Amino acid sequence: MNFVKVLVRNMSQAKWEPLKNVGIIGVPFEKGQKKYGVSVAPAALRSAGLVRQLKEIDGVDVKDYGDIEIQANHVDAHVDNMAYLPLVSACNRNLSQKVSKVLQDGRLPVTIGGDHSIGVGTVDGHYNVNEDMILIWVDAHADINTNKTSGSGSVHGMPVALLVKELSDYWPYLPTMDWQVPKFSIKNLGYIGLRSVDHYERLVIEKYNSINHILHTLDPDKKKPIHYEVV
Repeated sequence: MNFVKVLVRNMSQAKWEPLKNVGIIGVPFEKGQKKYGVSVAPAALRSAGLVRQLKEIDGVDVKDYGDIEIQANHVDAHVDNMAYLPLVSACNRNLSQKVSKVLQDGRLPVTIGGDHSIGVGTVDGHYNVNEDMILIWVDAHADINTNKTSGSGSVHGMPVALLVKELSDYWPYLPTMDWQVPKFSIKNLGYIGLRSVDHYERLVIEKYNSINHILHTLDPDKKKPIHYEVV
């Protein structure tokens, strides 16, 4: 929670006026992986005072948009080695629309998940409003497996691969995911904090040199919108 507060405070001091207006989005979702617990994070952080603490930052206006609707998707859409895909898709579709709405309202979206799979919706929603955005993925894992390379079959290890257009040909047809078209370029992706990277993920990262993409190389003129995904 301290990281969120520090990030919002630092970004609110920038010259871009919308950074002074923040929109909180809760995503109580955990079907992108197989463990229980992360779905309660939005309620837990609100209960711990996250919204109140953000409102205490001078010059920052905070609006809580509540939690997105997590629909029970009953579509029978089986894809090899992708668990709960219809549920993951339904959640991220709603999230993408909400992130776009917050940005169109002139606010900086702060999304509280939720497992890593919600990165599909947050980035897609941002890209639909700002196509020149860059993405900084802050995580110990690269999350750039496909269903063919994943050892777990959990979609929370696949969001980056679903987003980048350079890997679109490596996917089979994904029922329920027609709403999401991979348009973001891996050339605008940078990683921070990688510690455990799978074999095929490493091949992709080395091919596109993503490990060496840092802010001054991704955005030398400091003009592009930045999307931080902290997972």
